[in-house]
Amino acid sequence: MKPEPEDEPTQKLETKPRRLYQAWKGNNIFLCGGWLIFGPDAASLLLTTFLIISPTIIFCYQMKSKLYQSNTGQQHMHRAAVLIVIITTIMDMVFLFMTSARDPGIVPRNTRAPPEADDLLLGSNTPSMDWSGGRTPRMRFRRTKDVIVNGFTVKVKFCETCLRYRPPRSSHCSICNNCVHKFDHHCPWVGQCIGLRNYRYFFLFVATSTFLCIFVFVFAWLSVYNQMVDNGDSMWLALRKEAYSFALIIYTSIVVWFVGGLTVFHLYLIGTNQTTYENFRYHYDKNDNPYRKTLAENFAEVFFTKIPPPMNNFRSRVGEGALEAGFYTPYIGLDVTTPREKIDLDRENKEVLIGGMQIPTVLQNIDYGSFEDSSEDKNINQGEKKVHFPSAWAQGNEGGGTSAAAATACNIETSEDDLNEIESPNTTTTQASAEANPEPLGQIDKMEGTLERKS
Repeated sequence: MKPEPEDEPTQKLETKPRRLYQAWKGNNIFLCGGWLIFGPDAASLLLTTFLIISPTIIFCYQMKSKLYQSNTGQQHMHRAAVLIVIITTIMDMVFLFMTSARDPGIVPRNTRAPPEADDLLLGSNTPSMDWSGGRTPRMRFRRTKDVIVNGFTVKVKFCETCLRYRPPRSSHCSICNNCVHKFDHHCPWVGQCIGLRNYRYFFLFVATSTFLCIFVFVFAWLSVYNQMVDNGDSMWLALRKEAYSFALIIYTSIVVWFVGGLTVFHLYLIGTNQTTYENFRYHYDKNDNPYRKTLAENFAEVFFTKIPPPMNNFRSRVGEGALEAGFYTPYIGLDVTTPREKIDLDRENKEVLIGGMQIPTVLQNIDYGSFEDSSEDKNINQGEKKVHFPSAWAQGNEGGGTSAAAATACNIETSEDDLNEIESPNTTTTQASAEANPEPLGQIDKMEGTLERKS
């Protein structure tokens, strides 16, 4: 039977590539088809909005109630105060939205290891050693590399999550799971990272909040003062009559310490061209700052320069191959090795010394029971009681003559620790070879007898 024609459009829709924001492995929340980018804790915006809107509504209600109780001059002042507070609150909410719903400067991820061959390092095992043991080679990358910024040497780190070296002044946010360019901090009040592309709006949001707190605080005290002057009440009685003003005084006096302190601190950071992360991590206020310019240039860089476009086009289409590969964190060594694998690596890298010589890891994993010595080698081994490992090692080079010479040079001076190391459960391949061929066990027994006679 022929398929129904209605199935063809459905198949086309299913094979249509998805957008990048749908495949993004960060913890961001995307809305409006990827146009709006929030952090994972974007729900905190509701609390922040409530803390801004609530005192504004109370203040406007109080000023409106005083319009009919004051003279003409005070009425104009109250209307102006209400207008200023409303405009400031709207600006504050706009800056809050621009901070939280904007790409802060997310650095693109890589789907595979970086192509720089110079930055590739291998662990203590070479690929041939790993392959001989039936393991996939474990590659490691330099954790840092040096770049020159304004004549200063700056170290940039390799991000094992994003699979790339972070640009200067970038850091990986553990909350959003992204590397952010010119990372300042992750602000829980706006639910977003603060970086290169939203730092300007973050500072304007904090500064506007500070101005709003101070303005409401001053007018709340003016209302209390007018109550004292008009009715001749004491301050305590005036505060009781001006309950809304009293509540606003307490609220704004608490909040202003936080937003005001942030405003002053970030004014200092802007003037010295630092980020919060750099100030606490690198202490640029005490050390040389490679990014510092003149005071005017530092402020112009934040407020009067064009904000760069985002480095990721989250609305772009990605192919199915990219989706299958995904954005993953491979085993890059060091920090991503499981405890079981670390124990195995320690066992594999453990040095086996026989006769003062170190046996390579690749030779420790060989089944020596499968080797058959020639008659000449057997006579040499029986006459001089040599260890089987060096003989087999030398035998693989140039035949029996070389094997005999190498065995003669490696006379037994093995300690009890060496014997325990050979017989330990860690070298499981040696036990397996001994069970397959009893000849090595006989040699080890002879070695133990020799040690007992020497002792």
